[in-house]
Amino acid sequence: MSLNNTPKADRIHIGIFGCTNAGKSSIINAITGQNLALVSGIKGTTTDPVSKAMELLPLGPVVIIDTPGLDDDSVLGKQRIKKAIQVLNKTDIALLVVDALKGIANSDKMIIEKISEKKIPYVVAINKADLLDDYSDLDENQIYVSATTGDGITELKELLAKQKPDNEKELRIVGDLIKPLDLVVLVTPIDESAPKGRLILPQQQTIRDILESGAIPIITRETELRDTLASLGKKPKLVITDSQVFAQVSADTPDDILLTSFSILFARYKGELKELIRGVKIVKELQNGDRVLISEGCTHHRQCEDIGTVKIPKLLLKHTGVKIDFETTSGTEFPADLSQYKLIIHCGGCMLNDREMKYRIKTTVEQDIPIVNYGVLLAFLNGILKRSVQIFPEILLELEGY
Repeated sequence: MSLNNTPKADRIHIGIFGCTNAGKSSIINAITGQNLALVSGIKGTTTDPVSKAMELLPLGPVVIIDTPGLDDDSVLGKQRIKKAIQVLNKTDIALLVVDALKGIANSDKMIIEKISEKKIPYVVAINKADLLDDYSDLDENQIYVSATTGDGITELKELLAKQKPDNEKELRIVGDLIKPLDLVVLVTPIDESAPKGRLILPQQQTIRDILESGAIPIITRETELRDTLASLGKKPKLVITDSQVFAQVSADTPDDILLTSFSILFARYKGELKELIRGVKIVKELQNGDRVLISEGCTHHRQCEDIGTVKIPKLLLKHTGVKIDFETTSGTEFPADLSQYKLIIHCGGCMLNDREMKYRIKTTVEQDIPIVNYGVLLAFLNGILKRSVQIFPEILLELEGY
């Protein structure tokens, strides 16, 4: 991931929905001006959701998600429809493509209902309008278009752009916590799990946010942290560490220097930090046989000391002294029914957009299942949770008496 590119998680996600052969792929190619999606007269050409990051004016950086047809009633088709509906969990703007000659089908009405339930802004593009003899009046979020002739495509892009919320406050990873010329030390371990030749995405984004704030980022490994701090001409405002070395970094960082982790910062940036802090309180109540789900938002090759499948389970078992049954999910998979779990442990969510991370947290809250993320849990297990959230006074209140 180049620092010049907007990360996928920070792009507006546009989900494209509709019946088979309504022209979803043709519309995608028309609005992007590229042959991004395979177009065919064969029913069901798009078999699984396909994502593509790109620039789409006047919206800017977006992720286009092409989904399978919603009217495939075969056994395999029903599974594909389920996948298409899951895409709504990450969709910021929905685009429903309707065949002008067939009109709005029952499956179209079904997806509109689900879109409305999730309060997702949407546009209905009535495609193949060049084949119509007459036109009916449309609602303000509906538009006639033709992917074949290009008619209405420019207007469609403008209508999509209008769906973007314009009252959202700018979210910052750390920029609102620091001042110009503050020193911020970032601890980034370089081990066998670190990607060769680059920093991981949360580290990249945090460095960028610090630079945009006019503060000064200082990057070091945990093995050089003590010497780095001793060599600075003034006290750093903050030390931010990878959660995996929380204990060592806490020991090497003087108590009068604020300390937190990338994962905790992203918990605030992507989701609801207060809810994740509340979730950690269940740890002392875990009993033999309880099931715990460890969920990651990305898929990656797991190393022998993988944080999600090895390190966290090992630390949790040692801390609780009870036998816990662990299950894992990754990527787009997140169970709709969480009733079998006592606790959900989630990654920092750097590869998930804001809407999907909030959806996952909302799902746990609605089912009364505690959720915590890697950074919060590791800080707790190392006995430094209060210290790691000291920079957030409102969060400290959640830990009173605990």
